[in-house]
Amino acid sequence: MKNDERSARYVANSLTLAGAVAMGTGVMIGAGIFALTGQIAEFAGPWFPLAFLVAAIISGFSAYTYIKVSNRYPSAGGIAMILNKAYGPVAVTGGSALLMAFSMIINESLVARTFATYTLQLFQGDTPSVLIPVLAVGLIMFAFIVNVAGNRFVGGLSKVAAVVKIGGILIFAIVALAAAGFNFEPATSDEPAQAGSIGGFLAGVALAILAYKGFTTITNSGSELKNPHRNVGRAIIIALAICLVVYMLVAWAVGSTLSIEEIIAARDYSLAEAARPAVGDLGVQFTVALAIIATASGVIASIFAVSRMIAMLTDMKLVPHKHFGMPGDIQKHTLVYTVVAAGILAAFFDLGRIASMGAIFYLVMDIIIHWGVLRRMREEVDANPVILVSAIILDAVALTAFIVVKALNDPLIILISLGGIVAIFAFESWFLRRVQAEGRPEDESSS
Repeated sequence: MKNDERSARYVANSLTLAGAVAMGTGVMIGAGIFALTGQIAEFAGPWFPLAFLVAAIISGFSAYTYIKVSNRYPSAGGIAMILNKAYGPVAVTGGSALLMAFSMIINESLVARTFATYTLQLFQGDTPSVLIPVLAVGLIMFAFIVNVAGNRFVGGLSKVAAVVKIGGILIFAIVALAAAGFNFEPATSDEPAQAGSIGGFLAGVALAILAYKGFTTITNSGSELKNPHRNVGRAIIIALAICLVVYMLVAWAVGSTLSIEEIIAARDYSLAEAARPAVGDLGVQFTVALAIIATASGVIASIFAVSRMIAMLTDMKLVPHKHFGMPGDIQKHTLVYTVVAAGILAAFFDLGRIASMGAIFYLVMDIIIHWGVLRRMREEVDANPVILVSAIILDAVALTAFIVVKALNDPLIILISLGGIVAIFAFESWFLRRVQAEGRPEDESSS
């Protein structure tokens, strides 16, 4: 029998609408601006601000599916719940949910390494490269401690951080644009050859979608959010709108201050570099402080969401679970697993490859969700099939372009990503066959 004391616990009404919006923007702004601006510019060239806009449109189509299902069936499982409703307790459900979980864990390591690269800008001269993984893992451990403190503390901290970083980022954008004369023009007309291609631009869009995918973390708060049948959808819409405004202002500010070559050269800390021409070292220090707040709150919010989704998968008997002698319930255990996995990625992968894996995993999972709702749930949740089909097409175009472009300059990461997808679904198929062969649910208390 399953030990109820080990089951995941969710405190109803422990999260407000503002708290859910803050966590969503915390994940998005932490990754989208500080971690991805330079890498998106590398693909899209001087049109990279437009890549953020197109990515927002695609994310809006995607959000429609999540809002429709989550408003009807609010749950702590979020994406896991949507997949289970669409496909049932089968390998495609568990495999797709794990793709999202790994994408979120990848995002945590991406943002943690971004935290490290910005922090090191405070020090003069060359710094040992080993400090990047050390600082990244340190942030992940700090985020673990904060999450252990409970939902109210996480929600309160997220709200404070959201106000500080959004206000600070808007100040940065206005100051940088003022220094450039508010002309919204690229600093130079020089651009790498790849930047002029449609494929390069679409690849940049695919990467920019990562900057918005944090809205999906809000779907994991359904069991704890006040008035979830209304507030899940409202929180998603508000978070996306806030991030779109912030991203466009910052993208224009960076593009008006630095040439594309300069952005690419400082792609892991491009906002700090963009602050230098406007207000010198003081601007760099201000931007680094914002980056530290934004990335730290982003990791905290992401760990909050992914640990709950994995806990829901465990409760649904779609993934195995072992306590390894740890005290506490399943939520605490999945929190530990999330932190360990994110720490390993942060220690051994660079920003570019982490972002590429995250984009591929997320877009594949997103297409599977839209397809499942289109085929099996659209009448149940009163979803418009035209919007669902449009979401699938937009995701597929962005994913195809991204894979083609990355295959030309970094085929290894494509092989690793596709191999990872195959391995995840193969594992899920094996695990569910084993459970069915035993003729009983997986008994976690015996493990």
